[in-house]
Amino acid sequence: MTEYTGNIRKMRGSADKNGEVSYQLPVGEHLIAMNPLLGQPISLAFSSTIHCVHCHKKTKKSFNQGYCYPCLMKLAQCDSCIIKPELCHYEQGTCREPQWGEEHCLNDHFVYLANTGAAKVGITRHVTNGVSSRWIDQGATQALPIMRVKNRLLSGLVETQMKAHIADKTNWRTMLKGKPEQIDLLAIKDELLLNVSAAILDIQGQYGIQAIQPVDTAVLEIHFPVLAYPNKISSINLDKTPTFSGVLTGIKGQYWMLDNDRVINMRKYAGYEVTLHTV
Repeated sequence: MTEYTGNIRKMRGSADKNGEVSYQLPVGEHLIAMNPLLGQPISLAFSSTIHCVHCHKKTKKSFNQGYCYPCLMKLAQCDSCIIKPELCHYEQGTCREPQWGEEHCLNDHFVYLANTGAAKVGITRHVTNGVSSRWIDQGATQALPIMRVKNRLLSGLVETQMKAHIADKTNWRTMLKGKPEQIDLLAIKDELLLNVSAAILDIQGQYGIQAIQPVDTAVLEIHFPVLAYPNKISSINLDKTPTFSGVLTGIKGQYWMLDNDRVINMRKYAGYEVTLHTV
């Protein structure tokens, strides 16, 4: 049995050229490869200590998946415009951290369609090996970039028009219940673009025709390391159940799947100090 102790961060997910996803879990100074642990017994114990993922100070409560309250209130990455990019206020001169905004918001973004159990629209900044970490975090089995825009604000404006016709949220329970049937994302793309064409032209009229450009790619398929899906989901809450053990049966999105239909959202507990035992 191997023991790792430290504060955890969200799992790092990456996909190879075939769309096969591999996960690593940061625990303190350790970076643990999770895929080899599939089918093996693991145990995890929360020490009741939490440190902010940004300033590293001890905090009684974690906000926004790992931040202390002062960081929640001052960091640009915790501002409401991160959840609602159409509210980006950098151009108004009121960004909490202008340099951070320039590095993360004033660059190209992609508007995409994905299958996370149902079709949805979303936005992402990075696409590595054809696959965005955003799609991995959402447990998407299919993804299709449909537009490239010049900054985060524009991605939000475009997404706002599209979500009047298609969902922009992932139902995590549906995502974890099994591998979904394939969806014809290309057909959805054609219908969606037809529905929002007038609104997109209005946005281009304001920001320039080059600010929003269509993307012509094939649908990408993503494959997650899952041996068995839960039949009836039971969610583990570390604040109420600080210690658990079981056989790791799958990883999808930011969730571990365990025997007896249990799941845990590891990203939710970023900054928690834990001890992980593996075989």
